[in-house]
Amino acid sequence: MRELPVRLAGDIELAGTLTLPDGPLPVPAVAIASGSGPLDRDSNHRRMRFDVARQLAAALAAGGLASLRYDKRGVGESPGDWRRAGLRDNADDLRAAVRTLAERPEVDPGRILVAGHSEGALLAATVAADGAAVSGAVLLSMSATPGEELLRWQTRQIAPTLPVAVRALLRLFRVDLEAKIAKNHAKVRATTTDVARIGGARLNARWFREFLDHDPRDDLRRLTVPVLAVAGTKDLQVDPRDLDAVATLVGGPVQTARIPDLTHTLRRQAGPASLRAYKRELREPVDAELLDAVVAWCRATTELVVDARG
Repeated sequence: MRELPVRLAGDIELAGTLTLPDGPLPVPAVAIASGSGPLDRDSNHRRMRFDVARQLAAALAAGGLASLRYDKRGVGESPGDWRRAGLRDNADDLRAAVRTLAERPEVDPGRILVAGHSEGALLAATVAADGAAVSGAVLLSMSATPGEELLRWQTRQIAPTLPVAVRALLRLFRVDLEAKIAKNHAKVRATTTDVARIGGARLNARWFREFLDHDPRDDLRRLTVPVLAVAGTKDLQVDPRDLDAVATLVGGPVQTARIPDLTHTLRRQAGPASLRAYKRELREPVDAELLDAVVAWCRATTELVVDARG
């Protein structure tokens, strides 16, 4: 495996890493999009190391595929400000990653895939549905629920997992978390700037406005390329049942996998699902079954392109 520094061919030249497998070139490649927030090219936050993109890139290289992952705007070595970037800007950055791969001599431009985790899955679906020159899309922890509805669902899932003392205080002061979230959404919708201060914190307001209104089902219906969608049964941030909607809505060939005990971190969790276990489970590698499934699907999908060429 070799790794090369690259700059994305977009309006903002984001910094990234091109990972190449051992062996002859050119090879198929995957453009990888990370989740939401200020994540670097490895899918790491300064407070939480998800490491999804780095481990996926290594698994793809071991399977004979190249990949490109990148620092988000204003993160790592990339210029810009992640707080001023909207959901549509992030989709543009993934499009730039696809174009960058197509221009590389190490990559077969007719066999490029997109893959994303969480928000990255939304971006992958958007880019593929909009007609980017890709041969398929991998959607990890993909929501098929409108943004505002999803955030309310998350609140209902997470509230019972809070520490007992916190839940007692919420009851004591009669705090309705879902109602409080809805009020914050209304405040965000009332903003007009890229960044706004809500509840004393600087918020990426444009991203939130676009996310609240985003309905992933619109993109899923427009997808005609092959799709692999994977979800975990203990995901508290995306409804695992959305996997059924993905399977129903996608217009092209679709393969789905629901992995027992897998959480939104793409690791497995014993016992009742809880966000409090994230810190512990992030010390473990990304689930091997998931990585194997993704690599096998990417290999099979890109080989079908070769067969179609005759």
